[in-house]
Amino acid sequence: MFTYKIDERSHLKLLEPRDAEALFTLIQGSKEHLRTWLSWVNSTEQVKDSEAFIRSTMKQFGENNGFQAGIWHEGHLAGVIGFHRIDWTNKLTTIGYWLGEDYQGLGLMTRACEAIVDYALTDLKLARVEIRAATENKRSQAVPERLGFVREGELRHSEWLYDRYVNHVVYGLLAEEWGRR
Repeated sequence: MFTYKIDERSHLKLLEPRDAEALFTLIQGSKEHLRTWLSWVNSTEQVKDSEAFIRSTMKQFGENNGFQAGIWHEGHLAGVIGFHRIDWTNKLTTIGYWLGEDYQGLGLMTRACEAIVDYALTDLKLARVEIRAATENKRSQAVPERLGFVREGELRHSEWLYDRYVNHVVYGLLAEEWGRR
């Protein structure tokens, strides 16, 4: 079971089926906020949808292909962060993340992201970590910028978001750059 202490008040923990209710409640409580940048929000209509997501992430972890962890803050689920998948041949991964609306602005995502970047580059010995964010999503872009990622470019029409395409900014960080921070 993956757990990672962020600080005295926060930690990361792999999502488990017993977290489905908390996950569903967090999503529903932040639905409009999350819907701005996440295409899957409308498909989370019942607790069983959160359970299905968690089961898929447990399978991902079991196949050694990354994981999705809950970001827990003061005993409450605040968001999710994880590796979309791990390319073991090229030793790289892409990180995805989101926070519930009430947990924005606490520096929580930067600390959570720093923790899993360190895990990826130090413990897993990956060579590269990538983060992508919609060009208009300045809050999401601020996270890799704070952590020293390099803005490498922009992907046009990278994601269909309900009624329009959005472009993504690509940020990359190499293992040797992480050690020099």
